[in-house]
Amino acid sequence: MRKRTKARECALQVLYAIDIRKVNRQEILEQYWLENNVDSDVKIFALKLIEGTTAKMGQINELITKYTDNWRIERMAVIDRNVIRMATYELLFDEEIPPKVAINEAVELAKKYGDEESGRFVNGVLDKINKLECKK
Repeated sequence: MRKRTKARECALQVLYAIDIRKVNRQEILEQYWLENNVDSDVKIFALKLIEGTTAKMGQINELITKYTDNWRIERMAVIDRNVIRMATYELLFDEEIPPKVAINEAVELAKKYGDEESGRFVNGVLDKINKLECKK
């Protein structure tokens, strides 16, 4: 597995834990890194995604809500919600990552960790965000 793919997987697991456990982010991070020994490059990129996504969470959630018809963000599957959040962060705030890569990686994460519809749902939302927000 490529390092950035692994980092996205780690970031998703942490974002998921933050979302469902509602405890201090630092506590979750410390526990996660104790239990998961990863390469320093993986950890650095994962932390960038975690920190960036959580720092921009309000803005990201507003965009997700804007582009998901009849879906409140609280009603989305936790995996889908966090995959979309992280990829939206990459699309809008990480100029280093090509949009196609961010979307493809997110779809693969959704397929791996979500249900059978997750990949299509994530792809649809991110495609809208990319087309309507990233071209501004």
